[in-house]
Amino acid sequence: MRELFEEAAGQAPHDPQASIRQAARTPQRKRFYKEAGVTEAEGGFAITLDGKPIRTPSGRQVIIPSRALAAAVAAEWAAQGETIDPMTMALTRIANSVVEGVVGRVELVAEDLAKYFESDLLFYRAGHPEGLVAREGAHWDPVLFWAAETLGAHFILSEGVMHVKQPDEALKAARSALPEDAWSVAALHVVTTLTGSALLALALAHGVRDAGQVWTAAHVDEDWNIEKWGVDEEAAARRAARLKDFQAAVTVLAAVKAQADEGP
Repeated sequence: MRELFEEAAGQAPHDPQASIRQAARTPQRKRFYKEAGVTEAEGGFAITLDGKPIRTPSGRQVIIPSRALAAAVAAEWAAQGETIDPMTMALTRIANSVVEGVVGRVELVAEDLAKYFESDLLFYRAGHPEGLVAREGAHWDPVLFWAAETLGAHFILSEGVMHVKQPDEALKAARSALPEDAWSVAALHVVTTLTGSALLALALAHGVRDAGQVWTAAHVDEDWNIEKWGVDEEAAARRAARLKDFQAAVTVLAAVKAQADEGP
């Protein structure tokens, strides 16, 4: 099992999404177990294959804080056929990268995520046509208004792609709103790299925008071009693959939040 995700774990600890991309290039291996299950373990729940807990390449046992999330990960293992395809195991890839590269390094990951606030997708607006300008505003402005009114993070917008330096106060305010647990931070990092927007990820974490709204907002420009010029099949396939990783990250966020709401 370790070899399946070994290359992914070798990525920089502050970039969980890099681990996911690397795992996609790992060769498929034959299935070597009959049953996948969940068992209680110190600090949460472990995934077992024929009764043995799965571990990361460095030998760390994969402990998941939520039983529901652990069951979802186990379901990915149970669903494998004669060979194991990491591309169909988005939750497992995230779990592996969290345990291997984020636990104990949450601050590093959070700082890397916070860098996206300096050049967020939502800051750079089209100057024309009017329809696209209006559509960007409809999807992006509510998030910016929330950041300003609720977080005290007042960002500067720019027309086109010319970089604009954001106020330090805004960056600090947004950074302080990030979660502090490893699983949530890792999931938000994945959402951010997939959407190009740390603000959309933050809005998702705080319940200001749901997953569908975030995904749509991240693809306003792309969808506008599709409406005008049609669908590019290769681009559509890449987007579908990214969507699976996005949905996995959303599942992680929801499971961690539900676990926190339930309490110990």
